[in-house]
Amino acid sequence: MSTKIKDLRELSVDELATRRRDLKEENLSLRVQQESGQLENSARLRDIRRGVAKIETILSERRLVAVKETPVVASEAAAE
Repeated sequence: MSTKIKDLRELSVDELATRRRDLKEENLSLRVQQESGQLENSARLRDIRRGVAKIETILSERRLVAVKETPVVASEAAAE
């Protein structure tokens, strides 16, 4: 179920946030299963962790782009 970064980049910020929340909830559930000895596929934990990292990377990139595109107001420029 590994999601490609290309597919994630096409999603909106809200969709990415929702997907990140769902992955974190699944990760918690799997960790509980692991502690109780019921986890069958331990590799899924790694996949989820990497999926969350991909989403957070995209969200971070979008925040940086938004900051760079924000115009500097004259009073802010004078203060610097």
